[in-house]
Amino acid sequence: MQDLVGPALGTVALVAVGGYLLGSIPFGVILTRLVTGEDVRSIGSGNIGATNVLRTGRKDLAFATLILDAGKGAAAYLIAQALFPGVPALAAIAGGAAFLGHLFPVWLGFRGGKGVATFFGLLLAAAWPLGLLAGATWLLVAALFRMSSLAALLAAAAAPVYAILPLATLGRPTPAPVAALALFTALLIWIRHHENIARLLRGTEPRIGAKKG
Repeated sequence: MQDLVGPALGTVALVAVGGYLLGSIPFGVILTRLVTGEDVRSIGSGNIGATNVLRTGRKDLAFATLILDAGKGAAAYLIAQALFPGVPALAAIAGGAAFLGHLFPVWLGFRGGKGVATFFGLLLAAAWPLGLLAGATWLLVAALFRMSSLAALLAAAAAPVYAILPLATLGRPTPAPVAALALFTALLIWIRHHENIARLLRGTEPRIGAKKG
């Protein structure tokens, strides 16, 4: 039994560390520093994600950050899935570790982004119908209320619910690791948005397109 436990724990550790390191690449910081010479952490909210990169006035950099942040979550999941086919738990661990890497990157003193783009990338890689449903929820809420944070919070909260519905996996049961990943990432998104939640409750959360005071 011990001969089996050692390699198994080693594999889990390797997958987790690899996923974390991939997820911790701060694309928003790297791109803005290379192209504009600015540190995105000194702009706007100080966040390293695409929304704050957009405040540099560079839509191209914001779009690239969005794609790369989503892509690193998807890549971590898909690489683990390819290396260990038939073991969905390892892919979920890699994806969850990448998500943690984005939120708490070692290179930036564990002060990272809020994880929304990485969250959607993960869901699309793990179960694309689930990712599309969560994305549609974001779009609907954003269109109705013009609040990006509210849209992210409700999309994240809906994802674990969608994961247990047949529609999210085209009629097949959702693998337990995928449902757990949806719940895990949703909880962290709510935790990371605690300041936004406070502003939403006070009615002071800015709307999409509104100028900062």
